Amino acid sequence: MYVLLHLQNVMRLATNAEVASAELIQSKIAGPHPSVFSLFKRFIDILGSLIGLAALTVIFVPIAIAIKLDSPGPVFYSQQRYGLLGKPFRIYKFRSMVVNADQLKSQVENEAKGLIFKNSNDPRITRVGRFLRKTSLDEFPQFWNVLKGEMSLVGTRPPTADEITLYRDHHWQRLNVKPGITGEWQVNGRSLVKDFEDIVLLDLRYQAQWHPLYDLVLIFRTFLILFTKNGAY
Repeated sequence: MYVLLHLQNVMRLATNAEVASAELIQSKIAGPHPSVFSLFKRFIDILGSLIGLAALTVIFVPIAIAIKLDSPGPVFYSQQRYGLLGKPFRIYKFRSMVVNADQLKSQVENEAKGLIFKNSNDPRITRVGRFLRKTSLDEFPQFWNVLKGEMSLVGTRPPTADEITLYRDHHWQRLNVKPGITGEWQVNGRSLVKDFEDIVLLDLRYQAQWHPLYDLVLIFRTFLILFTKNGAY
């Protein structure tokens, strides 16, 4: 009888542990945001990405030549990032840093707070790369990610592997939407916002205020910022 009672207690504890584990995962990523299912948002993404890729075909040759003349290495830079519900994908950009930038990262001072890395005078950024970042031209290859459905024109900043391993429960809410080329962070200071928790608040504000036309508002504000070249380095 004692053995049976002990087994029942063990099974009960195991069941409770499984339930607690499932609840923990559910609390981290509750589920997709309604914007993920919006056909209008997807239409804007496809239309915008096609326009962006058409522009990419025009600017690719001069940018590629400039990158090659400025520093040795490939024209494109790719990195694994994490998108909707934490799904990994490979992001593409024009290379704006030296080829061994990831290995040199530990030697550069982080001016930001929390799970982001920022340095206004990062020595790893090339001369051409600084211009590409200032004008956001380095991000044009991401229109391919948007067309594939891995990203959206508007969303959250896609985190890296070393960032996501340090996430707390409330950070996972950022990943209830697709990552975007632009978003609340980009139009509200971009690189001038140096506290990760402030970025999280901006991402959650986007989710709370989102409606189909809100993306168009943020895209319009992004164009205004590009013309003034504020907040990017």
